[in-house]
Amino acid sequence: MRTADFDFDLPLELIAQHPASQRDGSRLLVLQRPGGGVAHRQFRDLPGYFRAGDVLVLNNSRVIPARLRGTNARTGGQFELLLLEENARNDWWAMLRPGKRARPGTQIICRSPDGAATAVSATVVATNSEGHRRLHFSGSPDLRNELARLGEVPLPPYIQRDGRCAEDLERYQTVYARDAGSVAAPTAGLHFTPELLAQIQARGVTVCFVTLHIGPGTFQPVKTETLAAHKMHEERFELGEETVRIVNAAKTAGRRIIAVGTTAVRVLESLAAQNDGILAKNAGKTGIFIHPPFSFRIVDALLTNFHLPCSTLLMLVSAFAAPGEMRGRDLVLAAYGEAVRQRYRFFSYGDAMLLL
Repeated sequence: MRTADFDFDLPLELIAQHPASQRDGSRLLVLQRPGGGVAHRQFRDLPGYFRAGDVLVLNNSRVIPARLRGTNARTGGQFELLLLEENARNDWWAMLRPGKRARPGTQIICRSPDGAATAVSATVVATNSEGHRRLHFSGSPDLRNELARLGEVPLPPYIQRDGRCAEDLERYQTVYARDAGSVAAPTAGLHFTPELLAQIQARGVTVCFVTLHIGPGTFQPVKTETLAAHKMHEERFELGEETVRIVNAAKTAGRRIIAVGTTAVRVLESLAAQNDGILAKNAGKTGIFIHPPFSFRIVDALLTNFHLPCSTLLMLVSAFAAPGEMRGRDLVLAAYGEAVRQRYRFFSYGDAMLLL
């Protein structure tokens, strides 16, 4: 398929800049996959779509304050650092702006949010093929311990903020976030409250977790002419024994697996592909690129947000709308057209979509 097949007109004012006033206060578009029927609901209506025996799979990755500000120790030039992946203590891959000035050997003095210089510094030691810089940090036994003090929430580039925002510090995190490592939130989960999860469990639904640490590739549109030419970014994941046991038992019994977010789908389906549809405890990296036509082995229903044109997220949702077929793109873009007409909010702080 061509990347242009996944383009659509999205009014910029529909890209949500701020979260809903309450976590479950968003709208919910329900897409019935067999016929493409659409219903408009509120997110608080979600428990009514579950039944006893269902399994709800959530991504419990926690967003870290991954955006840092710094100054070139020699010239005084300003840098913005976005931490991507920790190799070892005080050893990170990062995106730097402006990247051309961050040559190997450059030392960067980290600044606090109020602009004051700190004892923490980073030295550029290498550059990879993607233009990312490998940084060695000094001035602290462990940079992770400094992030709450020095870092900012790494919001997507389309959300305009000037420095820290208390609203983002509270809301750009799921209520069940546990394992720190993401530079973007698993945004489908931002709608949930503890009370709503309790309502779902009271219906006889089992809740379990995977961990996938989201990288900056989630922001990136596909720029190749065809999907086949696109190289998917890799992200670290972990799938534990409890979730393996719960999901395998449910599949054997013919019960539904409902994934919250494309990240949960990627963990489950990448591991199912390795072992003929059976999950096993695992940890590593996945670079699975799901697009039409794709046959899903694990996931039976998907809760997700509305995604941007030509994104890998939109392509995954299109594949799920019609597994193993090519018509899912038409079903999803028709539903998106309805969402635009009804003024749904899109992307990270936007409204939600349930595909059944």
